Amino acid sequence: MLIDEIKSILEKHGYEINPDSMMRIETMTRSLKDDNQLYKLDHIIDWFTKKREQSDMTVEEIGINELEKWSVNSKTGNIAHETGGFFEIIGVRATNTFDREVGKKGWTQPMIGKNPGGILGLLMKKINGIPHYLLQAKAEPGNIGKLQLSPTLQATTSNLLKAHGGHKPKFAEYFDGPKTAKIIYSKWQSEDGGRFHLKSNYNMIVEVDEEVDVPDYFIWVTLFQIKQLLKIENFVSPHVRGIISYL
Repeated sequence: MLIDEIKSILEKHGYEINPDSMMRIETMTRSLKDDNQLYKLDHIIDWFTKKREQSDMTVEEIGINELEKWSVNSKTGNIAHETGGFFEIIGVRATNTFDREVGKKGWTQPMIGKNPGGILGLLMKKINGIPHYLLQAKAEPGNIGKLQLSPTLQATTSNLLKAHGGHKPKFAEYFDGPKTAKIIYSKWQSEDGGRFHLKSNYNMIVEVDEEVDVPDYFIWVTLFQIKQLLKIENFVSPHVRGIISYL
């Protein structure tokens, strides 16, 4: 087997082989060919392209004062939701910035702040021994093309607590409920510090053995296919890119 050959070569050159390195060897070999047991890459591209075409979401830029349930605090100027959840738009002042292009004087700017973070999770299932990852065609108002291929679960704490008054996100139970899945990876990872103030999300990959009822806006893909999809501009969300960087 290729995995055994790679292991032998690495051992011959003095590399320590442990469970983590074996997992990485296996992951690397799985990234070399399209061995999805359900869908070929062309099918996934066509499926997602059609989802974009079928999306009826419209996005219109409006004034801050027109936002429902969001308001500007007359004293601080911060923008916040009436529930106190989701996030706030705050102002910050950065000083003593000797290593930045503006020099010592620093600058001020608005930032997305007071956000407790959330969960960014990929559900993984081995089909005929091949790891498959569950992505969703998720609509967000800021997406180019409206939809992007996103993690199985992409939810803020406010989403999980249903602060919006809607439903709990699909598949949340595998990531924040009873432990019916095996955790492969789970770490807090920081978000872009140029836009977010002290923000991080809990990145997770969990493996499930049971049958999963998958809605038609989700699809099982392999790591090889994700990497091929990354070659297409604006197809794959930054959250998926961040999670698979562990692999």
